[in-house]
Amino acid sequence: MSAVKPLQPSSSTAVCTLQGSLLTLAILTLLSFTYLSLKSLHSPSLQTSTPTPTTHTVQVTQPQATSDDEDVDDEVYHSAKMFKLNYEEMERRFKVYIYPDGDPNTYYQTPRKLTGKYASEGYFFQNLRESKYVTDDPDQADLFFIPISCHKMRGKGISYENMTVIVQNYVESLMSKYPYWNRTLGVDHFFLTCHDVGVRATEGLPFLVKNSIRVVCSPSYDVGFIPHKDVALPQILQPFALPAGGNDVENRTTLGFWAGHRNSKIRVILARVWENDTELDISNNRINRATGHLVYQKRFYRTKFCICPGGSQVNSARIADSIHYGCIPVILSNYYDLPFNDILNWHKFSVILKEKDVYQLKQILKNITQEKFVKLHNNLVKVQKHFQWNSPLINHDAFHMVMYELWLRHHLKGGKVLLHVSHIYLPNPINNDNEAAPDIMGPF
Repeated sequence: MSAVKPLQPSSSTAVCTLQGSLLTLAILTLLSFTYLSLKSLHSPSLQTSTPTPTTHTVQVTQPQATSDDEDVDDEVYHSAKMFKLNYEEMERRFKVYIYPDGDPNTYYQTPRKLTGKYASEGYFFQNLRESKYVTDDPDQADLFFIPISCHKMRGKGISYENMTVIVQNYVESLMSKYPYWNRTLGVDHFFLTCHDVGVRATEGLPFLVKNSIRVVCSPSYDVGFIPHKDVALPQILQPFALPAGGNDVENRTTLGFWAGHRNSKIRVILARVWENDTELDISNNRINRATGHLVYQKRFYRTKFCICPGGSQVNSARIADSIHYGCIPVILSNYYDLPFNDILNWHKFSVILKEKDVYQLKQILKNITQEKFVKLHNNLVKVQKHFQWNSPLINHDAFHMVMYELWLRHHLKGGKVLLHVSHIYLPNPINNDNEAAPDIMGPF
């Protein structure tokens, strides 16, 4: 009888056995790593340790709140927490290179003056050089400042046409002399002007208007203002004639006040409808100085609501005057990209109306309760520091707020990502006609 040979496993059976073993080993390995990972989460020694980053590790440094946190009140900001954190990041890192070209005795480098209704332009020129943000190394710069002053050109009697030529020649010389504009087509460049003529002076350079950041006192669509690119500069008439008002609601017995030139349609309507009213103090012209010393300014002190209609442009120094003297500004405009409106919640310290509301103005103001008025007034006092230029600089003043706006736009459009950029609040500007903002025109 022949012996029975044992069955030999087929090659396919051997492969299956091998695969099963490998699968079992993989499962055991996965369970082991899972166990160790869960254990490490509860290990006190590991909770406080920080691994040394390799060349491929991305480290993110969390900005710490500044010692000035108590100066930032949650009530008046869209997000006080994000403002604090991003502000400090700006303080640590932001650098601006100022082009050195141009004779300071003509239209460049230095301000015309630090007084009057265009003082904001002069103060920024001076404050920037006083600040720690300036760098002499263009390779370290986040933004490049084009230091040409349209206010100085206006003071020397330069015509609009010649202004355009001067600005064009200056900017084109910077483009040909330095490589920085051409790297980004001007996206990381900015210029600043508060005078109305500054808008007209740049009309000959569409690439400057479309690509660079414009910091202007006239943030209106009809002059090509692009909200997410440009910055609304507060028009502040300094020095103020009288000290700041505030915490004096019991002295404010007049319901509303406005006096000024009738140089816009809304001002003509405002004066015509309300100039004879007994509760609204409305004058159809500027107050004559012959009536007494600082009569105009003193009326702010005794008024609850100060009417701020646009004039020849949408902006007005009256808004900053109202804030300084503690009078709630009533913004009467269909569209106004208010200064710092992506940081400050203007509805917390002002009243914002459409131009058509001028006919119901008194009733609207009378419908605001005393409790609501006191809250608006208290919040107004909190933001006064943001609408004041100083030399030497003071933290959170107008200069720092403008720099913060530039810092936000630098990160949002310059290809760099700020740690908290996803939390930055960039609301639509005040646009009471629901008009869509114009699309940005440029290489973005």
